[in-house]
Amino acid sequence: QVQLVESGGGSVQTGGSLRLSCAYSGNPERTNCMGWFRQASGNEREGVGTINGVNTGSGRTYLADSVKGRFTISQDHTKKTMYLEMNSLKPEDTAMYFCAADPGYCLLLGLNPVNFAYWGQGTQVTVSS
Repeated sequence: QVQLVESGGGSVQTGGSLRLSCAYSGNPERTNCMGWFRQASGNEREGVGTINGVNTGSGRTYLADSVKGRFTISQDHTKKTMYLEMNSLKPEDTAMYFCAADPGYCLLLGLNPVNFAYWGQGTQVTVSS
């Protein structure tokens, strides 16, 4: 079993920055791939990016085109925490942000939320113009 708890959401103005955290616990083999997803009101959940977990060793990240150059995913294995650093925020980034994990490999899972087994409760990010 895996437990995921997000934190760090809030309200910022356009161009601002936020850092989200996802604290995880449970079987490390079930977090081979961890990722961030978001869901704006009235929209489907979409992938923001993923990162290879500690068991895969590489720490390689995969980011959606919409956030490349603005968002960064990282992971601190000693703290069992994944981060999403968000810069140059835009109003269209407003959404509930979710942390997710899966035993599979990020390259195969892609950014499709249906492929991920474990989910946090989410943290709200609001960007005002």
